[in-house]
Amino acid sequence: MGFFAEPPDLPVKMSKEEIDKKYKYWRLQLMIVSYIGYAVFYFTRKSFNFIMPQMLVDLGITKGDIGIVGTAFYLTYGASKFISGVIGDRSNTRYFMGLGLMATGIVNIIFGLSSSVHMFIILWMINAFFQGWGWPPCAKILNSWYSRNERGFWWSIWNTSHNLGGAIIPILSGSIALTWGWRYGMIIPGIIAIAIGIILCIALRDRPRSMGLPSVGQWRNDKEEIAYSNAATGLSRWTIIKEYILKNQIIWVLALSYALIYIIRTGINDWGNLYLIETHKYNLLTANATVMMFEVGGFFGAIVAGWGSDLLFKGSRSQMNIIYSIGIIASALCLWMIPIHDRLVLSALFFITGFFIFGPQFLIAMVAAEHSHKNAAGASTGFVGLFAYIGAAVAGFPLSLVIERFHWNGFFGLLLILSVALSLMLIISMQIQKRLEKK
Repeated sequence: MGFFAEPPDLPVKMSKEEIDKKYKYWRLQLMIVSYIGYAVFYFTRKSFNFIMPQMLVDLGITKGDIGIVGTAFYLTYGASKFISGVIGDRSNTRYFMGLGLMATGIVNIIFGLSSSVHMFIILWMINAFFQGWGWPPCAKILNSWYSRNERGFWWSIWNTSHNLGGAIIPILSGSIALTWGWRYGMIIPGIIAIAIGIILCIALRDRPRSMGLPSVGQWRNDKEEIAYSNAATGLSRWTIIKEYILKNQIIWVLALSYALIYIIRTGINDWGNLYLIETHKYNLLTANATVMMFEVGGFFGAIVAGWGSDLLFKGSRSQMNIIYSIGIIASALCLWMIPIHDRLVLSALFFITGFFIFGPQFLIAMVAAEHSHKNAAGASTGFVGLFAYIGAAVAGFPLSLVIERFHWNGFFGLLLILSVALSLMLIISMQIQKRLEKK
């Protein structure tokens, strides 16, 4: 499987004008292509969630069955994200990401042709494995083509890709499911994923050095980026993982914070449409359209978080994380306690909740990459991602038990407690970073 191998560094032989031209061209193309590619990963990741209410009626399966499918997916995805991160740091981004997306498309098509709960669980675990191939190439691109003093803004722009994908798929799958049935709500996103996966294999590229370009720190004369790139060069992959990830206090605190925020995010995203259908008597399309505003809010929340951390806090992400975590507590409380059925009000509440959740959801991964090794962006973000999807797994079967026993008051009460715990963890993370900066 040599085509997966990372391409070697090439000597820099171009003039400054040629280097500038190529950097500007490829930075734009890689941003656009990876953005679209990761958005479509969400087509094949969230398709199941937004045809799920129709599956409950059509196949007679229970909330517990749905919860098991979700938990199996998230546990597998979390493990795949870490393993793929370690492998992806040394792999060719174009084929790693492109073939992963094509594989998830094939699995979605087979899922749409199946009827057994056992088969759903197996297929969704296979899908989760290949879903893990999406993030590491993107982390590598963002860490290689954008330097430290600009990365917050560009990473926040790219991070809205999953908000775009997450906002489109409820309408796409919901409309298809209502028109042709839930099976086509899986099959059509799968076909789209295969087509975009082929484009990724053609249009993506790896690091600047593999294209005969200087590193981004050298090109932008970013001294912090150059120091970051030169830190502990020549170390083996295991040494980097051990010293910069497993023994890194900040990484562990961030990982626990990520687990908390993913329980909250996944709980609202995966169960929100069923909550609206059962509590507010919405139909499937109206419920999905309302939940879509959660992703739209996240789109803007991520951009403001990245921009604010660069401009207001000089590249320090901790203060912005804490501000956003307070917003999560307030918005989740409003979503639970306000007794209004109006679609516009509930859409606004989902928007505000998404705005505050997706800020730290994006910044935590970015802090993990920046406080690790330059050549371990995929591994460090994959490690905290492992904890994130352990948290997301809790939002599957365990949270379904909470809903069945304590109903929606139990659901929102638990999310509120977790929001407070998240704020405390982010404060601890900030204190550790301050202590390390003084050394």
